[in-house]
Amino acid sequence: MPLFDFTCQSCQQTFEALVRAQDGPPACPSCGGADLVRHLSTFATSSAESRQAAATKARRKADAVGRQENMAREREADAHRREDH
Repeated sequence: MPLFDFTCQSCQQTFEALVRAQDGPPACPSCGGADLVRHLSTFATSSAESRQAAATKARRKADAVGRQENMAREREADAHRREDH
């Protein structure tokens, strides 16, 4: 029972589906469309390099989210200061 990645041509949603021989083709979970492009799923591997790359990616994403939250807090504080004066 292979696991495939699909991309819906209608809404560009990417999803995974388990495809069995007795089942028909899956439908897009987002829009229900049947116009799909099938991609063979990649398998998971674990190595020191892949763990380091994943940790670096997660750290960068967390830093970006933190910066956005700080900027939002600063804008809100500025707005409150302007209201007080």
